Amino acid sequence: MTDILLVEDDERLASLTQTYLQQNGLHVAVEKRGDTAISRFEQLQPRMVILDLMLPGLDGIEVCKQLRRQFAGPILMLTAKGNDIDQVMGLETGADDYVVKPADPMVLLARVRALLRRADEQLGDTASSQEIQLGALRVDASSHSVWLHGQEVELSTQEFALLWELARSAGTILSRDELFKRIRGIDYDGLDRSIDVRISKIRKKLGDDTGNPHKIKTVWGKGYLLSPDAWEESR
Repeated sequence: MTDILLVEDDERLASLTQTYLQQNGLHVAVEKRGDTAISRFEQLQPRMVILDLMLPGLDGIEVCKQLRRQFAGPILMLTAKGNDIDQVMGLETGADDYVVKPADPMVLLARVRALLRRADEQLGDTASSQEIQLGALRVDASSHSVWLHGQEVELSTQEFALLWELARSAGTILSRDELFKRIRGIDYDGLDRSIDVRISKIRKKLGDDTGNPHKIKTVWGKGYLLSPDAWEESR
């Protein structure tokens, strides 16, 4: 079974990354081109994809978009140092996390393990048939689905994980650090913007006012709060 498909055109970096991850118990396959990454993914059916942004044939953003049409598992993007635009674009198109190149092998391994652990936990949640109902909002871990006013709302894997944590703690402020620990199993580094990006996307999908949100509130200096009383049954 392939744990990870690494899509990276830098042969030296790909070889070093593959070797390090395999030394730590993970089976890694390497693909060098973006335009052949999807077919290789379909062949191997890995648990996770590590995806470079700059690839020959098809860039990482487009590969990520295409993968998300058929893959709910973790996708980790490798982005250029200090390029916030690349990082946000990766998250917007469905990536679960990113690591800045050149990646410290220990940091990369920690992120990979955290994403795989979270994916396994979500499978466990699915088996336990957990459901939260707040007015017209229903968050169902058994089917990994979200419904609002009887209409299903499509969320990415990490968007669902974030909404689930907010919903099961509805009425309670959750700091970024707490959300990072619950979702990724790691401490918040003070710089990562992925939680904020996903909150914005969830608000849009659930019809919250992004300029003046009242369903998922920002409590300045403290974190985020999902209001349990804001999901009225009527539209």
